[in-house]
Amino acid sequence: MAKFDAKQLSRLDWIVLGASALAFIALFLPWYGVSTLDFSASVSGWSTSYGWLGGLLIVASGGYLFLQRSQADLSRIKLGPATVVLGTAAVGTIIVILRWITLPSGHGGVDGITIYSYGPQVGIFLTLIVGVVQVICALRLFRSSGEKLPWAADGSGPEKSSEKPEAT
Repeated sequence: MAKFDAKQLSRLDWIVLGASALAFIALFLPWYGVSTLDFSASVSGWSTSYGWLGGLLIVASGGYLFLQRSQADLSRIKLGPATVVLGTAAVGTIIVILRWITLPSGHGGVDGITIYSYGPQVGIFLTLIVGVVQVICALRLFRSSGEKLPWAADGSGPEKSSEKPEAT
């Protein structure tokens, strides 16, 4: 049975969990919208093609950290917890950045008066900010955990010679 003790969480843990909660809320906010003089419409993060996947990965990163800190049995996952949190946060944030870059935006009007505009809205910007904050905190958690990256864990990297060069 998992047992959660909030007193055991570090400041970085709380920031990662808070970023996940904010990303979840931001998925329901407007991510993209259009407005004219008398009409406006927007869509949430759930309706922006693949953008929801990035937001959900940011949420999942905090969810995994919560489960790990609750001492849930996560033994089936072969990667270390700090690696999973950092990886899901980074991939999620990259996906949200790609969605933001690919959203069209613009405006138009007559005689300097804007008649219509379209583009990214507050939800995607909030998700970008919390995603970047979460990645930074997850990176600090990863570095403090002492875990190695999966491809560096076996020690098959370049060998360093411990021999001293001989004097000639």
